[in-house]
This record gives sequence, structure tokens and C-alpha cells, in this order.
Amino acid sequence: MTTLLPDAPHPAGPVVVAHRGYSAVAPQNTLAAFEAAWRAGAPALELDVRLSADGVPVVIHDPVVERVSDGEGAVDALDAATIRGLDAGSRFSPVYAGQRIPTFADAVDFLAARPGMDLLCEYKGVWTPETLAPTVAAIDRSGLAGRAIVQGFRRRTVSALRTAAPHLPRGLLCDAAPEDLLRAAEDLDVVTVNPSVAAVLADPDLVARAHAAGVRVMPWTANETSEWEGLLAAGVDAIITDRPGELRGWLAGRSGTALR
Repeated sequence: MTTLLPDAPHPAGPVVVAHRGYSAVAPQNTLAAFEAAWRAGAPALELDVRLSADGVPVVIHDPVVERVSDGEGAVDALDAATIRGLDAGSRFSPVYAGQRIPTFADAVDFLAARPGMDLLCEYKGVWTPETLAPTVAAIDRSGLAGRAIVQGFRRRTVSALRTAAPHLPRGLLCDAAPEDLLRAAEDLDVVTVNPSVAAVLADPDLVARAHAAGVRVMPWTANETSEWEGLLAAGVDAIITDRPGELRGWLAGRSGTALR
């Protein structure tokens, strides 16, 4: 069972999920950020997946490559070889020059070699069972099926995940929590609803209602102590953060539990 879905509450508090890796210290969604998160002891890694023009799943958040690389253009208009040839590190720091935008296969190979870290995989945009098939196959082939949750903002995508990978637990992302969030969670048979930090802090009872409905809550993206305080008080199950090392230390200090 994935660390993100424990049988009982974690004694040290919410699970720390590294948002696009340790993206406070390394370029987001790169193997360098994933490695930094693993070395910081983050028990789970969140990343984003899109399809290149030639149908290869690649790990990138934005629909275009400009913000995180030296290239330009839409991800779905560039082939995987072109995307892989971009420098995805120099914009963050010259120290990371030459970091690449990973393929999804690169990411699952990384995680397969690091059994202490689970996967929270966000599918950006609208996917179908057919377009999902290569990523599902990669998760299964790498042995990550017991260590992964797959999720998306688009309900059509989450529904497609249920069809393409009924064996993988699913999550439904949202910004503000819509009135029908828990009904949608039941309809889509998800294990977690993941609203923004602001949505949870504005309605702390949301967590209790979700728990009563049998689903977890893993808000995004909390980077400040004041946010961590509010989320801890609300009883969230995980916290998605750009600062996994700092959050782990803060939680350990609050619980008196030594870091593993």
C-alpha cells in the first residue's frame, strides 16, 4: 500500500509530498529536483505529465516549454526528441545547466530504483483511456502500481483513468472546492480530493466532511509555516509543498519524532 494511503494516521502528521520534486532548490519536474526530494527524505513525489506531438508522455507542468527551458513552443506541437534536447536547468540556475525535461519513463525508472518514495502523478489536460495506456503500462512495468496515485483536474480525465487503470487509486484535483466535490468523488470512485491550500484554509471542516465520505485530502501547494499550521489543524492527510525538507523538519519538531 502506498505511503499516501496508510491504514492508520501517520504519528508524525501529514505525508510530505514533494511538489514537482524539491522545486525550491532545483528546477521543477527534473531528475535533479526528484533526486533532491529523495535525499531530503520526502516519502512521496508529485509530478505532471503531458503528451508530446509524437505521443510520448513527458514530465512538464505548463502547456508550453518557455518558462522552464531554453526552447519555445507548445508541448503537444514538439516531438519528444526536441523536448528532450532542451536545457531545463539554466533558467533556474547555471548550476543546473543541461538538466532535461524527463520522459515519464525516465521518472518511473527513477522511482523504481528508490523504493522509499511513492508517486502522485497529475495528468494535465484531457486524456482518454487510449492516450493513458503508455503511462499505465510504464507504472505497471516498473512495479509502481502499489506505490502510485493518479489524478487530474479534469473529471473526464479521472473517469478515463478509472477505465484505463481501475487497479490504480485515483485523485480529483480542484482549486476552489465546488459544492459537488464529494458527490463527484463518489461518482468517480476516487480515494482523495486535493483542493488548493486556500480552499482548505477557508473551509477547514472540508477535511472532516471528506473523511466522513471515506476520502483523503491532500492540498496543494503549501510553502509557509502559517499554511502548514492551518492544514495540520484541519487534519489533512498529506501536504504538497515545494519545500519538502523544511516541512519534514517542521513536522518532526511539532511531533517530537526524529526524522528517519
